[in-house]
Amino acid sequence: MNNLKVIVIGAGIGGLTAGIALHQAGYAVEVYDRVRELRPAGAGISLWSNGVKVLNRLGLGDRMAKIGGVMDGMQYRRFTGELLNDVSLAPLIEAVGQRPYPVARSDLQQMLLESYPGEVRLECRCVSVQEDETGVTAFFENGHAARGDLVVAADGVRSVLRQYVLEQMVEPEYAGYVNWNGLVPVSQDLAPNNLWMIYVGEYKRASMMPVGGDRFYFFFDVPMTREEAQEAGDIRADLRKFFKGWAEPVQSLIQRLDPETTNRVLIHSVGPLARMVRGRVALLGDAAHTTCPDLGQGGCQALEDALVLTHYLMTTNLGIEYALKRYETERMARANPVVEKARRRAEQIHGKDPAVTQQWYDQLANEKPTDVTDAIAKIILAGPMK
Repeated sequence: MNNLKVIVIGAGIGGLTAGIALHQAGYAVEVYDRVRELRPAGAGISLWSNGVKVLNRLGLGDRMAKIGGVMDGMQYRRFTGELLNDVSLAPLIEAVGQRPYPVARSDLQQMLLESYPGEVRLECRCVSVQEDETGVTAFFENGHAARGDLVVAADGVRSVLRQYVLEQMVEPEYAGYVNWNGLVPVSQDLAPNNLWMIYVGEYKRASMMPVGGDRFYFFFDVPMTREEAQEAGDIRADLRKFFKGWAEPVQSLIQRLDPETTNRVLIHSVGPLARMVRGRVALLGDAAHTTCPDLGQGGCQALEDALVLTHYLMTTNLGIEYALKRYETERMARANPVVEKARRRAEQIHGKDPAVTQQWYDQLANEKPTDVTDAIAKIILAGPMK
């Protein structure tokens, strides 16, 4: 199918990657976003090898390597500092054929913006779509209307167009914990600059991983009821309280973070959904499968979506709706199990059943490092990027 015009709603990781892939396929693309200024949600993202391979396919591998952190291993430690497990990532890289790259979200979004040759039209909040036999029109709150052959709805966890596709409202589900995240300069007294350091205990986590620019992306996780989570206090004071008695590097991290640039996020998930496509409208990324960050696969799944969608549009002459149904079938089979697995992982880590979490702590201390990398490789290789 040649000479298609595609309307992309949302200029996050998934929407921009879709715009790049579709433009490279020769299609006319228009990208819209509701915000006045593009600001990524969250400070960093652990981009595993399947996501990196999508960027490689789009010719962005060298640029990704420059902004990503060099992560050679993972260390799990008890909250008091004792080593639980030291995991080399060399077996993973060998098994899947690509290094992962933790990256600052702002760096990744800027790279994608610079790589998309068109204009991203801001302050355009899509409120509805309308289809007919020859195309689909997206209507915006500011009165603008955009006509195309199909609409890619990459409008995030609180997607407006998800209700159109599903013909019912699906609200994001609170995952039971709050996450603080941000960036700090690399320092050896915090962690080695080539390791992902994860402290665990009391159903909480404190973590640092290297990203470009000699920085660590850090995050803290604390389980809370929804009611508790609504009461945000001073960031540093809250973290000192929640992580009292944790190892010295955790205390130093709390002292060094900048409260003004530290994000506090109530974690939600969406899915698995019963469908991702209706007619000429396709959900992509968080609009289709908002994933708890506990597997590091949310952004990677959006990247895979973009490539698979473009692939089916390019490789069939049976019509747009047929291509989108092929996309839906493949991506639901891939992304829905990831959503479910990530939610189970979130529950395991954050003490939904304290006995299960204690069993996980015991497992961390006793399992072979290659068991860890084999499990990650299995998730990576289950997708389209072998």
